[in-house]
Amino acid sequence: MSFIPQKPIWLRELTEAALIFLLGAAMSFLFNPDLLQRPWLSIRLTTTYSGCMWVLFWKGNQYLVEFWNKRVSWLEEPGKRFIVGFVSVLIYTPSIMYILNFFFKTFVGMGADWSSIDILISIGITFLITFFMFAKAFLDNWRKASLDAERMKREQMATKYESLKNQVNPHFLFNSLNALTNLVYEDQDQAANFIRQLSKVYRYVLDTQSKELVSLKTELNFLESYIFLQKMRFDDKLTVDIDVKGYEERMLPPIALQMLLENAIKHNTIAEEEPLTVSISIENDEYIVVSNNLQKKRIPLEASSGMGLANIKSRYEFLSQTPVEVLETGKEFIVKLPLLALVS
Repeated sequence: MSFIPQKPIWLRELTEAALIFLLGAAMSFLFNPDLLQRPWLSIRLTTTYSGCMWVLFWKGNQYLVEFWNKRVSWLEEPGKRFIVGFVSVLIYTPSIMYILNFFFKTFVGMGADWSSIDILISIGITFLITFFMFAKAFLDNWRKASLDAERMKREQMATKYESLKNQVNPHFLFNSLNALTNLVYEDQDQAANFIRQLSKVYRYVLDTQSKELVSLKTELNFLESYIFLQKMRFDDKLTVDIDVKGYEERMLPPIALQMLLENAIKHNTIAEEEPLTVSISIENDEYIVVSNNLQKKRIPLEASSGMGLANIKSRYEFLSQTPVEVLETGKEFIVKLPLLALVS
């Protein structure tokens, strides 16, 4: 694998300082139009003086910005960060002008007689430089904070989603074993067949626990096995009508239909005189609708964990902007699950 080697920090800093020096030296001709008419020594000293001033203004304020960025956060204390930066510029700029002037006068014999206007102009130029540095630092911090927040949100959502999916397994197994308990004493051959079908069903649960979505076709194949198990328990007292032709490749969370069917069985009376009918159909090309005739148990025979419908709703919150719809009329209980599609 090839890569472009990075310059050492000291070399990068030196290169930047050299470029700023050349820019500052060139600017001396702009502020002194008659500079080319002067002797070569004067030109050299003036451009050197100007270049040094630009380097000290630019790089010095850059280091000040970096210094305060490490100690005062733009995001947590923006007011304080602005004030310390503002005061730093007010102190640093006149100080560096005085030191540079003193050095040149003492060792070179040349300096500048700074007026109040010159100092204010220099401070203004420095503020302009530091403004862009402040803006860059603020935006970098804001962007980093936004990315960190988004990353943490995704991680929390992924963790919560995994937790929700892991709730399915014990919930499903518990109810299936309850059904098997009664069947063992009634018909051992049927119980053996039940166990074989249960193993297929639970294999599906294990195979899909790491998946966010499965096709409707795959889910219905699994649901047929589950319905077979329930029909062995309830016989003709339970009817499940499925009409989803043409939508088999649409997606939904795994185990969602089974949990709705299980809820219908759990919370409704199922008897010869009160059969339960569950219908699974498509509505407006957008929803798969699971509905059942409403005949609530007066005394629930099975303990409810409260996970089923809440689990499905929570999983859909991670997968779609369209919420799950739950309706209850005097005669029907209806749940509408948005049909999803994989985005390539």
